[in-house]
Amino acid sequence: MPRGLRSTIALFVVLVGLGAYIYFVSSKKTPGSSTPDREKVFAKVEADKIEELKIKSASGDVTELKKSGDKWQITAPQALPAAEPELIGITSALGQMEVVRVVDENPTDLKEFGLVTPRVEVDFKSSDGKPSGRVAFGDKTATGGNMYAKRNDEKRVFLVADYQDGSLNKSTFDLRDKTLLKIEREKVDAVTLESGGKTVALAKEGSDWKITKPLTARADYSAADGVVGRIESAQMKSIVSNEATAADLKKYGLDKPEVTVTVGQGSARAVLAFGGKSGEDAVYARDLSKPAIVTVEKSVADDLKKPADDFRRKEAFESRAFNMTRVEITRGADTVVFERVKGTGENPVDSWKRVSPNPGDPDKSKVEAMLAGLADIRATSFTDTTAKTGLDKPAMTVLVKFDDGKKEEKVSFGKNGSDVYALIAGQPGAGKIEAEKFDEANKTLDELSK
Repeated sequence: MPRGLRSTIALFVVLVGLGAYIYFVSSKKTPGSSTPDREKVFAKVEADKIEELKIKSASGDVTELKKSGDKWQITAPQALPAAEPELIGITSALGQMEVVRVVDENPTDLKEFGLVTPRVEVDFKSSDGKPSGRVAFGDKTATGGNMYAKRNDEKRVFLVADYQDGSLNKSTFDLRDKTLLKIEREKVDAVTLESGGKTVALAKEGSDWKITKPLTARADYSAADGVVGRIESAQMKSIVSNEATAADLKKYGLDKPEVTVTVGQGSARAVLAFGGKSGEDAVYARDLSKPAIVTVEKSVADDLKKPADDFRRKEAFESRAFNMTRVEITRGADTVVFERVKGTGENPVDSWKRVSPNPGDPDKSKVEAMLAGLADIRATSFTDTTAKTGLDKPAMTVLVKFDDGKKEEKVSFGKNGSDVYALIAGQPGAGKIEAEKFDEANKTLDELSK
């Protein structure tokens, strides 16, 4: 037989054998599944039906929890609100846990599996007549990837994936709600920040925030709301002391806090104090309504040390090009007025007209570009006074009516050398702006005034 033919026949035999093996393996799998069916550790458990848990972690903590409605509560070693995401993870793990492989149906010595005194034990009870159970974890296998486990009072030892250890091996601290301060974000209407001998106070009126200390000025909504969000999301890293003494407060720098935050919700007030460093990335903190001292990420305290200017609204104009209805621009003794003309017909398109000094129909795109440029002007920094800003003799003053004429705002611009400043009517001091944007608006206005 020719050598080439023998090679072809041998390759064909190998391919037939491989195909048969693949068919055999595939036939043992559940249709649509890429892996063979595995036995569930708890076959009939539904995660959302579990209502009681008792968890002994590798740290030695024993935590008991109970579900009331859709909320979990720690009942022992003390009554505490639970961390809902952790409980969702635990109940899901119990419902989905699979037996990787049975190691021994009737072991004579559990010591070799680390199951004489299990590292982790989880007991649970379900509602509506659903099953309850217990699972215990022992050592991890020498090769890693799995760990030994037992179910209920059965003798059988089996393997489960070792990532289950991360899902179920939880200390009491892991299981508690670690929110530093419980607030209802939408109800917060005042925030006071004190650090370095300076105070910044914010107050909410309707949907708008304003600065009330050390000056009265409109606040940037995102900046003010961002601080509230930072306080709301702050989490404890650890508990240093459950019952702080005067000596503890001094030891951890909480007798004279680095930062103090007062949050107002109507007539209610809550105060947080941040003290000295705990390592490189954490600081000591305390909710003044509670005796405990905890640690939090250092970045939380750092984010609350912002000066007042960081909270000021940077945009010179509240209006936008799309909702402006009338714009009066004064330079020296000359004033140019533009008005929006509402479109008519089936597909109305608005236009702009120059009302004075010489009525006309300016280029719509140029008018809108100029107005968009003005609306885009932002302060890069602020001054406490208008001295040396050129605002005593404004280079330009813009009066805008917007929202169908229901609102009005006025902004003046001054020049001092190459620097340009904006003065917003009713606001303190002045804001330094980018000169290029002012120059571009001036240039476009020259073209539109002809």
